[in-house]
Order: sequence, then structure tokens, then C-alpha cells
Amino acid sequence: MNLESLKVQLIATVTQYGGKIILAIIAFVIGRFLISKLVSFMSNVMTQRSLDKDLKSFLTSLVNVLLNIMLLLSIAGIIGVQTSSFVAVLGAATLAVGLALQGSLANFAGGVLILIFKPFRTGDLIEAQGFTGVVEGVQIFNTILVTLDNKTIILPNGPLSTAPITNVSGKGKIRVDMQFAAGSTNGVDMIRNSLSKVVSGCPTALKDIPHDILVNHLTENAIFFDVRVWTKSEHYWDTFYYVNENVSRQFAYDQIKAPAAAPLNVTLQQTS
Repeated sequence: MNLESLKVQLIATVTQYGGKIILAIIAFVIGRFLISKLVSFMSNVMTQRSLDKDLKSFLTSLVNVLLNIMLLLSIAGIIGVQTSSFVAVLGAATLAVGLALQGSLANFAGGVLILIFKPFRTGDLIEAQGFTGVVEGVQIFNTILVTLDNKTIILPNGPLSTAPITNVSGKGKIRVDMQFAAGSTNGVDMIRNSLSKVVSGCPTALKDIPHDILVNHLTENAIFFDVRVWTKSEHYWDTFYYVNENVSRQFAYDQIKAPAAAPLNVTLQQTS
């Protein structure tokens, strides 16, 4: 008797909800297809309009999530779930998760601020949170930084959006500051001429901006020069290493002598 009653209830349930479930599955498949096409179309439009890559990625992800939530609500309505109750439960769950993940929400808000105000862009060389590196991408919660020694640093957007940031390459041009010393017996003009040859021959040095080769200070045995070379931001280290390496070669070719070692004054005392 119980088995027979169970069969009747099962048949009644399948009859009542079977069609709705099939319709919900069809709606889900069609909805996912349409969302995929819509997001792809939106991405192509933003690409054609040369929208910022970071903003494009953020908006595409956000729209995708919102459309999928709307699809789930629609499917719940087709099956017969009270949408108002479902939304209330979803809201309560969202509030609970939000309280538990306050840091993540702060990082999300920080990501939005970064994308709106753009203190830096993908490819910029920045100094932030004690790290120096090139921005690889701005995600919803984190910013990916690649350091100069090729380490990947993940910086939370919350603290990053409120802390000081130095955008080294924000203007597209950067000055490479170096200092060199040579023996005082060589003379200022001879040393400056040798340094000028290296700077003039540097392939990454900008040609439309004057570079500085200035005497910083003098000692009894040495003359110290500040060499300041302007280059494009992405060529900072290429310029730095080129000048340092070729100054050594040019000094050797021009017979520029190194600073003489300071004499040691040693006083011998006799003890009785």
C-alpha cells in the first residue's frame, strides 16, 4: 500500500514539474548561449572603440555575472520557486558573505577606483606597497605586478588605492641617474668628453632632450660626475646597463685613469 502510494505521488510530481524542469533546462541552455554571444559582442565593441584593457576586462566580467544571476532568477520562476522569497534569501546570504568578506569588498571597491581614476595602466612601471615593478593587469580584487627580477607580486586593490603610488613611467619618459668617478689627474674636460661619447652613442637615449654631464664634487684624488640620460620608460634598464658598461670601455680606450688610492698615514711609535 505504501509502495503504491509512493508511485502515485511520484507520477503526480513528474506530471506537475516534469514539463517545467524540461522548460527550465531549455531556457538555461538558450540563456547561456545568448549571454555568451552578448558578452562577446560587448567585448568586440569595446575593443573597436579602443576602451582601456583593464576597464574592458572588468566590465565584461561584471556584466557576465549580472546576466547569469538574472538567468538563474528566471529559471527559478519557471520551476515555480517564489522569486521574491528567493531574492530575499539571496539578499540575506549576500549580506552575511559581505560581512565575512569585508576585506574583499574593500579590494573590489579599490579596483573600481583604480579603473576610474587610472593612477596607472597596464605596462606602467610603478612603486607601491614597497615593491617596484611593471603592472601586468588590474583584476577585480588584485593588481598583478611583475618585479624587475621577474617575480610576480599580487597587491590587494584596497590598500593600493589608498596608499601613495609612484608611477615611474606615467609620462612615457624617464631620466636615468648615474654617477661616475675618475682620477683628478685626468682633468674635468677629458672625463666629460669621454662620458659624452658614451651618452651620444647610447641607442635608447632620446635625441630631442639634452642630457646632463655635471661635476658633482671633487676630492683630492677623484672627480665625481652626475650623468643624467633621458629615455623612454620601457628602456630604463637598457639605458642604465648600456651606459655603465660602455663608460668602462670608453675610459679604458681614452686612458682615463681611476681615482688614486689615498695614501695611508702610518705612524710608528716606540715603546720603552
